Amino acid sequence: MKNFLRNISYTLILLAFATGLAFIFFHFVKDNSANIAFVYILALILIARWTTGYLYGILSSLFCVIFINGFFTYPFFEINFTMSGYPVTFVCMLIITITTSAMTTKLTRQDEMIAERERKLNDAEKERIRANLLRAISHDLRTPLTSIIGSSASYIENHDELDSGEKLELITTIHDDSIWLLNMVENLLSVTRIQEDSHKVSKEPEIVEEVVSEAIDRLRKRMPDASITVSAPNEMLMIPMDFLLIEQVLINLLENALVHSESAQPVELHITNDQAYVTFHVIDHGKGIDMSTLPDIFSGQYDSSLASDTKRGMGIGLSICRTIVQAHGGTITAHNHENGAEFAFSLPVL
Repeated sequence: MKNFLRNISYTLILLAFATGLAFIFFHFVKDNSANIAFVYILALILIARWTTGYLYGILSSLFCVIFINGFFTYPFFEINFTMSGYPVTFVCMLIITITTSAMTTKLTRQDEMIAERERKLNDAEKERIRANLLRAISHDLRTPLTSIIGSSASYIENHDELDSGEKLELITTIHDDSIWLLNMVENLLSVTRIQEDSHKVSKEPEIVEEVVSEAIDRLRKRMPDASITVSAPNEMLMIPMDFLLIEQVLINLLENALVHSESAQPVELHITNDQAYVTFHVIDHGKGIDMSTLPDIFSGQYDSSLASDTKRGMGIGLSICRTIVQAHGGTITAHNHENGAEFAFSLPVL
């Protein structure tokens, strides 16, 4: 019923518009009905394009022929199909309508097939991301939870036998693993800010310097000894983003560089601007990334098989970084350089 009303509405509106335009032409140029015929032919093409099926176009063709004959051809306001040429006019308009309807029906079906294919691809991508996140979560959460349970059990069962140093070590382990779990929860909460259906985020223009400053301040609350150097263009950079999500990406990448590089040298954060994109480069001077893990480092599977430091795994953090950056319309990459590793992500300026 809804589709029927839509088709009828399109047909009546287009015929009414064409008729009004035809009367305007007729008022100024009575002797030339060719322009009026072209107006109705255009209306028929649009009707065939924006309605479904052939019925509306065929009925509109009949209406157009009758109106041209009755109102815009001498003798005016009198229907006379005995005049030469009118069967040909009707047949031509009918052929135009049917041909256009057939073409648009085929195009509509192709559009529907493409849309269905895109939907299936998007669903498959969402399922793949969900599966990777679940695998990373199951691994990254299990290790610190096991450590917390083991340390707390040791403290409870052997409380009287432990000296102050051993107690402090157990409490420190529990504290560090709890902080790691908190960071993990922050990452997961960040993903919930991304719209489920469109995989997009709500963006507002933000000053890059403020996002970087806030990310480093938050990171240093967790890692007071973190050594980070920042370089950026002299001009003020402002790009559309979700402030909290990009801040989370920077924290993840900087923390990974500080923890996994095993280097005493400062981590470098370089910001570059090529007019279309602003790129954030996180560079460390450490051991680099194992080449066997590099192709899948953003997949969320990094820790589950190859990471040596499972307690401080990178998998879920990097997977979430990629999800956030892609939701902003950007790209993220990782590669080794001569003296370490570099992670870089780019965000569009517009």
